[in-house]
Amino acid sequence: MMAVLYLAAFIAAGQLLSRWVFCRSPRVVRITLGAALSLLMLMWLPALFSFGLGFTLLSQLLALAVAVATGFISAKKAVKPLMAMREPELRPYLCCVIPTVLLLCGLTLSHTLPHMTDGGLGSGQCTYGDMCMHLGIISSITRQGFFPPEYSIMAGQPMSYPFLCDSVSSTFYTLGASLRLSYILPMIPAFFSVVSGVYLFFEDWFKRADKAVLAFVLFFIGGGFGFAYFMDGLRTDPYNFTRIFTEFYETPTNLVGENVRWVNVIADMLVPQRATLFGWSVLFPCLYLLRRAVFDNDAGLFLPLGIMGGCLPLIHTHSFLALGLVSIPWFLRAAYKNNSIIKFALYGVIAVALAAPQLLCFTFRQAGSFLTVNLNWANDTDTFLWFYVKNLGLIFILLPVAFIAAKKEDKETWLGVLLLWVLAEIIQFQPNPYDNNKLLFIWFAFCCGLVASLLVEIYARLSDIKGRRLLAGIVVTAMTLSGVLTLGREAVSQYELFPKGEIEAAEFIDKNLPADCIILTGVHHNNAVAALTGRNIVCGSSAYLYYHGFDTYDREQDVAAMFENPETSGELFEKYGVDYIYIGINERCNYSISPESFENLEKIFSNGTAALYRYSK
Repeated sequence: MMAVLYLAAFIAAGQLLSRWVFCRSPRVVRITLGAALSLLMLMWLPALFSFGLGFTLLSQLLALAVAVATGFISAKKAVKPLMAMREPELRPYLCCVIPTVLLLCGLTLSHTLPHMTDGGLGSGQCTYGDMCMHLGIISSITRQGFFPPEYSIMAGQPMSYPFLCDSVSSTFYTLGASLRLSYILPMIPAFFSVVSGVYLFFEDWFKRADKAVLAFVLFFIGGGFGFAYFMDGLRTDPYNFTRIFTEFYETPTNLVGENVRWVNVIADMLVPQRATLFGWSVLFPCLYLLRRAVFDNDAGLFLPLGIMGGCLPLIHTHSFLALGLVSIPWFLRAAYKNNSIIKFALYGVIAVALAAPQLLCFTFRQAGSFLTVNLNWANDTDTFLWFYVKNLGLIFILLPVAFIAAKKEDKETWLGVLLLWVLAEIIQFQPNPYDNNKLLFIWFAFCCGLVASLLVEIYARLSDIKGRRLLAGIVVTAMTLSGVLTLGREAVSQYELFPKGEIEAAEFIDKNLPADCIILTGVHHNNAVAALTGRNIVCGSSAYLYYHGFDTYDREQDVAAMFENPETSGELFEKYGVDYIYIGINERCNYSISPESFENLEKIFSNGTAALYRYSK
């Protein structure tokens, strides 16, 4: 209850602040921008106090006091909203936003530690990989109180990851909420902020609900021709189709063997990737504000835009980069037209000034060596054109026609993401080439807008032709079938992460072991100790650490030596400061552990599934 009330206080403060700052905006816009401001305060205020006081209950309460004060001042300062802009049509907005937010919430609830029939805890397909890492960061920040956080899965190493997307859940965990509720709670307003921000961006761009609706659908569900790979021999071998719903990551938007890499925004970006979710929850409202400021000549938006944009690096560095890359060509347009250059420049100065400490103290120090040249993004086997044709389908095929047919202002809007797309096709920003899609999907959103505008115009011109609805249905189906099938697969997916016995062991550790102890475990990704207790382990999964810039080979070899030859590995136990040894299912499967190896140590927990030993130094 305390966690829910805490969130409600921040939401109220954000809405009051939005009502004051964006008084000239329509109500639905103020609500969306208020959600983004609430999330910014919820992520940043506890962090600011924690840098000096540690991540403690006091830091959370001081952050709450500032949020309440902000809401109170905003309520005093606010005037009656000035309806200087037209209000977006409410029915199309609600028909898009509400079902999408409910779908995102439903997938998150069913994919975040659902209880399995045997007492274990599970996940869905898309959260099977990433969620364990996020749970470990969330729990370690709360249990250890160290801030800025260090890796619990690489003890002693500073976090080379934009950690505010996880510390926002650590706040609720510190307030006494369960780990599951802490994980889910801030995601709900973030879903709304992203989804509503995307719709309002399209609606403001085209000033038409029909184009906004279609662009919205294409962005969240649109896909390429990946579905065709599952249609071969459908009558004689239906398994080729049904495997979509049974196999692990064999979907029409994520079929690596066929070089289909353009994943679904909902299933593969927003639900599993918290940095992307919280980054986009601010980025899309910022893009809406930026487009209004530049193309609707609303220069008063540049100041709040600069503050919001400057807060992005420690939430999601890719979102900050995307906003900056979109701003460059739009600034050149404004300079050419001599529109609000000083205020545009002020926006840039504010954003850079706020972002600089984050970039210099964290991002550049952590990821300075990540940049490499990598042409054609993640395309390993196909020609450039064929890769995009089969991955984006009709959206890519129609894009040149849509650009040629577009109005001048629409072309200038789309050109804002051209630099972003070019750089993402040339430069690899992280060790994992796949991660460039966090930039490419912003380009994709603009492409969906341009293509949607073209299709709506064509549909209008076919008003005298019978069967145009059928034709439109076929076209939209071809553009969304891969996405629909992927979402169907995601809805029915469920995998076990932690068996009942390991959950019991994790509960014992969480209640009885020191918060700063170091535990020897295996290096598997679904590590109950790392994810559920927040304690340090010697080495976590390379599936996480390698893509954060760490070479784990030596540590992995040392972990194996300590498990398999403990009697001759005393120096390694001392080197890593091991306090406890955990032996569960994965440890027994992955290492040749002799039953007699640890008999001389004190066994402090055992339940048949997992055992825990105290290491005597």
